[in-house]
Amino acid sequence: MLADYHVHTAFSDDSECPMEEMVEKALLIGLDEIAFTEHVDYGVKTDLNCDYEAYFAEIARMKEKYDGKMVIKTGIEFGVQSHTISLFQRDYDSFPFDFVIMSNHQVEDQEFWTFDFQEGKNQEEYQQAYYEAIYEMVRGYKDYSVLGHLDMIKRYDLCGDYPDEKIMDTVDRILRQVIADGKGIEINTSSFKYGLKDLTPSRAILRRYCQLGGTVLTIGSDAHEAKHLGDHILEVREILKEIGFRQFCTFEKMKPVYWDL
Repeated sequence: MLADYHVHTAFSDDSECPMEEMVEKALLIGLDEIAFTEHVDYGVKTDLNCDYEAYFAEIARMKEKYDGKMVIKTGIEFGVQSHTISLFQRDYDSFPFDFVIMSNHQVEDQEFWTFDFQEGKNQEEYQQAYYEAIYEMVRGYKDYSVLGHLDMIKRYDLCGDYPDEKIMDTVDRILRQVIADGKGIEINTSSFKYGLKDLTPSRAILRRYCQLGGTVLTIGSDAHEAKHLGDHILEVREILKEIGFRQFCTFEKMKPVYWDL
């Protein structure tokens, strides 16, 4: 089983890629399954979020056209903040998702990629605040499948590497909550595209998740262009085996399906 479980198309505000182009690329590179996970980020991008009705209609068209050739799952990426939880709960209750990535892209409506969140804080302050916000998020919202790109703040840290050991106490609390709730985490292979020195999340975080008994694990490229679809997925699977994992997951109607790595 070869699957990419983090894929964006023109239904996300930061992609112009047609969904069918992604499906054709998936077939070309031998993917068995793909989960589209379009962005929804209330609080900062309200007018640019996924058009659910059009999105589900296009998914249905793709499933009909590629029936028997490609398994296509209807996912979503919720960019949750503590004060937007009720909006995501409304959306989840309104639509039949197969898979939900819960990510954190902003804190108090301040973006990371624009460095608004980091401005006025030293490295320790914004790093610690980021992980504390994720902990509050996993405590407050439960209708998700996996926690997305857990240490994404590393993409946008102009101060350089911040040691994992300084945030591991908070990460430990996050992982314990995720496991207790029967949820999982994702390996986001965009770490290679961004030129990071480690995986996303890092090997240290992955080892801790494994030590704590975490088993729900998806792998996704976070592709916004067809050329990045499936990036480094087979390589990452080998690394996961070295860490101690034996299986990864796909999802069907919000339930994990386990496959050998």
